[in-house]
Amino acid sequence: MTEADLSALYRRYIACLNDRDWQSLGTFVHEEVQHNGRKFGLSGYREMLEADVRAIPDLTFNIDLLVSQPPHVASRLLFDCTPKGLLFDLPVNGRRVRFSENVFYRFRDGRIDSVWSVIDKAAVASQL
Repeated sequence: MTEADLSALYRRYIACLNDRDWQSLGTFVHEEVQHNGRKFGLSGYREMLEADVRAIPDLTFNIDLLVSQPPHVASRLLFDCTPKGLLFDLPVNGRRVRFSENVFYRFRDGRIDSVWSVIDKAAVASQL
């Protein structure tokens, strides 16, 4: 897969998340996916995303920076949202917050099999 192909695939994955098209998630995410070293599997990964959306109904994934070097993608995602209650153990309670996530993905057989994510929790704390 070329850099351009992998970047396009990643953008389709982000569109799948933003569309809440959970039925299509397996098109982009491997059955044996891991997140920050934890073996989630596709069903666990989907449950994590669904929980995120329940906690943050207006959650939208916005690509700020995207670097593709097959089989890896590095992305900086921006969020501007209003979580309902706690976010990262912080009492956001419906206030608007902005933060970023730096995330690295490894693809295998055209699907994400590993995700390493670091969220800027300090940015949320500084807005409360």
